[in-house]
Amino acid sequence: AMNSNDVTVLEDSLWEIQSAIHSAAVEAGWWNDLHTGESITNNPLTFSNKLMLIVSECAEAMEGDRKDLMDDKLPHRKMREVELADAVIRAFDLAGGYNMDLAGAIVEKMRYNAQREDHKVENRKLAGGKAF
Repeated sequence: AMNSNDVTVLEDSLWEIQSAIHSAAVEAGWWNDLHTGESITNNPLTFSNKLMLIVSECAEAMEGDRKDLMDDKLPHRKMREVELADAVIRAFDLAGGYNMDLAGAIVEKMRYNAQREDHKVENRKLAGGKAF
């Protein structure tokens, strides 16, 4: 279990990551309409579209793993690692774009999961327990 100082450091670090990733995406123009320059945050499709981009990165990671491929952009790394990084980057960017407290949600969810009976090894070993 993490002590309260570890939790604070983790949450602060996650906030810094989210801020840095989202700022880079804003700077690159990913949060404005390419032609009008208007913010795309209020477009009702933006959240869903960006969410599906996370899914596509996960699918690319799976494909890289399935074929044991090296990445084409970072050839010294496995594709599954780089595509997983892309998924995380997109998730933090999306959270930043909608002012979500992803850091707080991650910390709270980790605490919750640590107490879940269905996440404990002894219960996972039982018939009908969670295999993964």
